Amino acid sequence: MPLPKDLAAQPSRSRGRAHQEADGSPRGPRDIFQRDRDRIVHSVAFRRLRHKTQVFVAPDGDHFRVRLTHSIEVAQIGRTMARALGLNEDLTEALCLAHDLGHPPFGHAGEDALSAALAEAGGFDHNGHTLRIVTCLENPYPDFDGLNLSWEALEGLAKHNGPVEAPGWALAEADAAFPLELATWPSLEAQVAAIADDIAYDNHDIDDGLRAGILRLEELLDLPFVRRLWLAIEQRHPGLDPGKKIKALVRDGIGTMVGDVLEETGRRVRDAGVATIEDVRRFGSALAGFSAELTTEERQLKRLLYDRLYNSPTLVPVREEAQRVISGLAQYYLDNPGSLPSGWQRGDETSRQRGIADYIAGMTDRFAIARHEELVGPVHLPDRF
Repeated sequence: MPLPKDLAAQPSRSRGRAHQEADGSPRGPRDIFQRDRDRIVHSVAFRRLRHKTQVFVAPDGDHFRVRLTHSIEVAQIGRTMARALGLNEDLTEALCLAHDLGHPPFGHAGEDALSAALAEAGGFDHNGHTLRIVTCLENPYPDFDGLNLSWEALEGLAKHNGPVEAPGWALAEADAAFPLELATWPSLEAQVAAIADDIAYDNHDIDDGLRAGILRLEELLDLPFVRRLWLAIEQRHPGLDPGKKIKALVRDGIGTMVGDVLEETGRRVRDAGVATIEDVRRFGSALAGFSAELTTEERQLKRLLYDRLYNSPTLVPVREEAQRVISGLAQYYLDNPGSLPSGWQRGDETSRQRGIADYIAGMTDRFAIARHEELVGPVHLPDRF
């Protein structure tokens, strides 16, 4: 059931953009949030996601998910929930599509290595870097840097996981340029985008983990959430091929989580008595999310994925080599700053190190591997993943 309409972001009530745009060029029949979405889709950073790691190193395996396909899947889930709740679908979709723009090569492994290598300059945080990309580093327009997204889009990207009490340097710079009220909760569109991310990777990592042979179905069936879905599939389709049962399991997992979020979000909103978007921002906790029961079961699933998939003995050597690649590149450019392309060279020492982070973070997995082999030395990634 849709929520009260005043809880949805309205294009006509947007706080606008940091830079006024009145150059007279054709815009087409799109509102401010639709243009946000389109700017993200057409950005260089979005295209690069097709060669960036989700769980498995992107050059390995045509059927495994990468950051781009993950982002598209998150957007599909997020838009479905936004439509059902009566929220703004375009803003939700924009946030879903952009939420991973700031990831460096090799996902969280690459982020950890890059942050450690550049600790003296404030380190690296992928969420802050997402804001840096859309406010500074993308440059398709003649009159300003960045994509000049709406305030609501920037707010949602900055704090889709909740209020930010201690922003890193990149997020702090974006906030100083266009204050985003970091101490408050974001819109319901941003909250839905965040939970859509959880739903997507929980279920699709099951799919990829089983496909890779790292996860075992028997381990998953020890979880009440998975076992309940599996038994229901067997009851509906006795004798179904195991491969098709796994595909049904992934679909049913997504559908069950989406249904739970819709019901729980409606309940929370009714109980909270919020009437406006500002009420949502001031409420003090998330209004979109899983029920208490599913929260417990989802955490159990996440623990299994961390123990058996992300930290599996099969993937640990890949992660360690990926981190060596990023650390090696960072150290090379610290020692040889003149080797950076001219557009990435900066002045003082802190800016120089942050320019190195900007350059490396923009690399795809395979470009980082190629640059390391050219500048530092061989890369010894395992044959798989």
